[in-house]
Amino acid sequence: YGIHNIIMLLDSVTKRFVNLPRFYKQTIIAFTDSVLLTFSLWFAFSLRLGEFYRPDDSVLFWLFLPIPLISIPIFTQFGLYRAIIRYLGLRALWTVAKAVSLYAVICGVLIFFAKLESVPRSVVLINWLVALLLIGGTRMVARWWLTDLISTNMSVSRRTRVVVYGAGSAGVQLASALSYSNEYKPIAFVDDKSELHNTHVNSLRVYPFNQLGTLIKEKGVQEVLLAIPTASRARRNQLIEILENYPVHVRTLPGIADIAGGQVKMEDIKEVDIEDLLGRDPVTPYPDLLGSNIQNKVVMVTGAGGSIGSELCKQIIKWQPRKLILFEQNEYALYHIDCELKNIGRQVSGSNFNGEIIPVLGSVLDEDRLKQICQTFCVDTIYHAAAYKHVPLVEGNPLEAIRNNIFGTLTAANVAVESKVETFVLISTDKAVRPTNVMGASKRFAELVLQGLATQDTNTCFSMVRFGNVLGSSGSVVPLFRRQIQSGGPITVTHPEIIRYFMTIPEAAQLVIQAGAMGIGGDVFVLDMGEPVKIDDLARKMVKLSGLQIKDEDNPSGDISIEYTGLRPGEKLYEELLIGNNPIGTKHPRIFRATEEFVTWNELKTYINLLQSGIEAADCEAVLTLLLNLMSDYNPQGTIEDFVWKEKRLRKDINHVVRLKDFRNKVEKGQAEQMSAKKT
Repeated sequence: YGIHNIIMLLDSVTKRFVNLPRFYKQTIIAFTDSVLLTFSLWFAFSLRLGEFYRPDDSVLFWLFLPIPLISIPIFTQFGLYRAIIRYLGLRALWTVAKAVSLYAVICGVLIFFAKLESVPRSVVLINWLVALLLIGGTRMVARWWLTDLISTNMSVSRRTRVVVYGAGSAGVQLASALSYSNEYKPIAFVDDKSELHNTHVNSLRVYPFNQLGTLIKEKGVQEVLLAIPTASRARRNQLIEILENYPVHVRTLPGIADIAGGQVKMEDIKEVDIEDLLGRDPVTPYPDLLGSNIQNKVVMVTGAGGSIGSELCKQIIKWQPRKLILFEQNEYALYHIDCELKNIGRQVSGSNFNGEIIPVLGSVLDEDRLKQICQTFCVDTIYHAAAYKHVPLVEGNPLEAIRNNIFGTLTAANVAVESKVETFVLISTDKAVRPTNVMGASKRFAELVLQGLATQDTNTCFSMVRFGNVLGSSGSVVPLFRRQIQSGGPITVTHPEIIRYFMTIPEAAQLVIQAGAMGIGGDVFVLDMGEPVKIDDLARKMVKLSGLQIKDEDNPSGDISIEYTGLRPGEKLYEELLIGNNPIGTKHPRIFRATEEFVTWNELKTYINLLQSGIEAADCEAVLTLLLNLMSDYNPQGTIEDFVWKEKRLRKDINHVVRLKDFRNKVEKGQAEQMSAKKT
């Protein structure tokens, strides 16, 4: 009981000390150092003489009284009073050793010049050793007391008990950072290396993986932190699948490239990357393909502020273009990517970015604006990423989506030809293959536009790159699922059998650039997206890795339920990348060239003119009928009437009716001409 009272008293005193203003704490530490150094010198005399030493007046005046005048300036210069005791490490102890050594040397010089015969010379060495032990030792004891005892007593009920998987450098640094936290308490390491088992690293025991279940049960472990930044994605995925069976929250450190050059910090801990759940290692890009259309060239990215456009810009800037033009109609998105790129530009290849970043506000439908930019800056390469791509929104606004996706592409392509742009790359989508929605149909039409233009006599090389869902892009399910889990659910999945292909944004951007470099004119490139992912399985994994349980009929006491909301307008259960068969391989193992039929440019021009008239007349029914006539594999969900109920409200004035009649006459005439041409 008496010891308990003493500890409580020390806790109270320590709390008051911690809460003091900084100046008062520095004063107390300086006073304590002076007392300890005085004691050190007296103790050195006593050890040397073998009895309790009583200094005479000369020694007292020349040696003991000047101690604070010598030590405090030295310790202040070395920063001993600037350091925070709770965060002292080995580097701080080395600083203490240097400061005490300098102090001891000055004391020795003072003894030598004072010519005090009663002072043995060995006292200088003994004083140095005792002072080093007292000054360094008291600081380490204080560090231990403040970090371990006080933080544990103050927040033991709130600290999350964690196991660090990986006892390597990253794991040790992470455990050290956690030990200073009032939020987490590291319990142990788990590591695959048998030589580390049952040893202690950073005062924590290292266990084999098969004892993790025992640690969770006996130690109350709530989280497992994966500190294996050098492990392959396949290995991380294997571990994550095993950890799904344990009732713990799994989080991870980023890859070694993200933490290189700095210490691992608590801020580096994050939720398990969805890339790890996919279990696929990215293929190393080919430098010659990445730099082919970029290095020392003027490059323009349309839709530069979007998910794909912004990542394209980040990849492009690494290959030192002469100029990078950011073309974007959203002011905030343009401002954001411009600031981000200028910050990245200072760090490219360890030197300043030599090129110029030019942010331009404008719409891809503004032909004069595009022409002005392309001809003023002599653009060499265009990556056309500007598009409306959110399927349900596009389905509800078909005319505007068709205007932007089709005619925006046509305008940009025509300007590229007129301005003698060397390379034009369209960012397409897997939804363009046998489309069931307006977004996919409009992107397929945009592909046909470029394929048609490629047959004309131009100096511009047109190519298209088609790929699936991109992780982290706007509208991605992953951030949506995370928000739903954080809010307690439910998680909304459209259909229990829906599957999707996934790719990371950097990987997609790199493959787009490499594919564009292999184009010879009218090429449709498709990317190997790996194995498809079942969205329902993805949602369940994310719940389990958050340390929670699925709530369903088998487990009514679970934490997060999954609700199936039904397929959204225009949504398919699965996506495809190829219209035809037998894709042709390229020099890159993950990029293939599709062999597909396309419409001749003369035939396509008729449809383009009719589409233009239909959009001007706001006749949604006729526009969608045209798309159906052109693309036999376009299979919209529902009827065309489902799309046009909003448009019917616009058809009230007589002028509009006249325009509709004129447009329908044009459609009928165009169809008759096409039938006659086919018969001939």
